[in-house]
Amino acid sequence: MPNEQSHNPNQKLPLQGAGGLLVVLGAGESGVGAAYLARQQGYEVFVSDFGAIVDKYKTQLMDWNIRFEEKQHTESEILNAVEVVKSPGIPEKAPIVKVLRAKGIPVISEIEFARRYTDAQIIAITGSNGKTTTTGLTYHILKNAGLNVGLAGNIGKSFAYQVATQKFDYYVLELSSFMLDDMYTFKAHIAVLLNITPDHLDRYDYKLENYAASKFRITQNQTANDYFIYCADDAETLKGMADRTFAAQLLPFTIQKTLPLGAYLNGEELTINTPHNNHFQMTITKLALQGKHNIYNSMASGIVSKVLELRNETIRDSMGDFKNVAHRLEHVADISGIRFINDSKATNVNSTWYALEGMPDGKVVLILGGTDKGNNYNELTNLIKKKVKAIVCMGVDNSRIHGAFEDDVKTMVDTVSAYDAVNAAYKLATKGDTVLLSPACASFDLFKNYEERGEQFKKAVMEL
Repeated sequence: MPNEQSHNPNQKLPLQGAGGLLVVLGAGESGVGAAYLARQQGYEVFVSDFGAIVDKYKTQLMDWNIRFEEKQHTESEILNAVEVVKSPGIPEKAPIVKVLRAKGIPVISEIEFARRYTDAQIIAITGSNGKTTTTGLTYHILKNAGLNVGLAGNIGKSFAYQVATQKFDYYVLELSSFMLDDMYTFKAHIAVLLNITPDHLDRYDYKLENYAASKFRITQNQTANDYFIYCADDAETLKGMADRTFAAQLLPFTIQKTLPLGAYLNGEELTINTPHNNHFQMTITKLALQGKHNIYNSMASGIVSKVLELRNETIRDSMGDFKNVAHRLEHVADISGIRFINDSKATNVNSTWYALEGMPDGKVVLILGGTDKGNNYNELTNLIKKKVKAIVCMGVDNSRIHGAFEDDVKTMVDTVSAYDAVNAAYKLATKGDTVLLSPACASFDLFKNYEERGEQFKKAVMEL
């Protein structure tokens, strides 16, 4: 979070009469941003992190004269809170959260808290896969159209900090299920649900319906003046919609049929129709993002753009020149005729499925593994048989991956570092092959996060 010139960190933040103690659990990007906004709005603020606080954030808290603790949670302090803003990474089973729930102290997300202090129009995007790409593409289109728009949520700078220091007319927010769980009064003008596939089930009692219910919270509080954009080809989304009612206007997208409203494919033409006779067409070969999953992502972003009545020329230009985020099917290098692709952001089975779907048959050396989140690897079996010539496991415990695929590929190798994984894959690959890092697992066994995993992969590739 950069210090804004208009907010001297050495000046006392203005108090605007909120009053009471607001406790922030977790001192990462979202937590520190929430602390700043809360202080600006007149709360007494206390930040508590059960782990060590990164130096950058510690310095900011000190600059802003906000009290904090690390490596502990002092209950006597925390239980005095009128409200608690919780980091999305802290699970419900954490002892301090259980105590707060038992005491009836409200626990909310940073997004919920920050939404109170902005009247900007919100475009909220969620889904098991594709939400970072779709969020980035949507922001790219809106910004190129000249809208005064911010980018936040699970991507970029903290929403709360931007609300405190900026004045945007629109926000494009990437929202995870963990964020949505602690949101109650939040309302999106445009809500996007890309898909629902098994992910993070360890946080949802290993029940897909619980995870799905979390995703559908993105539609809460919407009215007839709002929009809900969803994939009409996604079975779990349709299943979840069957027993729910929606106040918002529904705009589906599909590649399997034609629709009067929403987005569909007509041959190679992506076609969008929204209310008020807003029509858009673009040939899919001109999209910057290729592959079936990216047609879906582009459709969702395109519908958002047409709901906002942006010019077709701007949408086409933006969809044609967008560069995807790092660690999502990112081309790293071609070495000795072998292509290296960094898809470290694929932290679940479905993300890896999408990555493999676009790969050439029989020419992939796949790097899999990490922290298993209750994965059902059977979903990958057919694609592994068709696309993959060898698997390099990269993780502390690779037993479930071996159990799932040892009968489907001739070669499986175990490694415990990105360097070893890249070198093993390079030896197994031949000219014309693709080495694909698409782990289908979280990164926490060997790395701090998927970004570090991806960066180490890229570094190892460049050292070949």
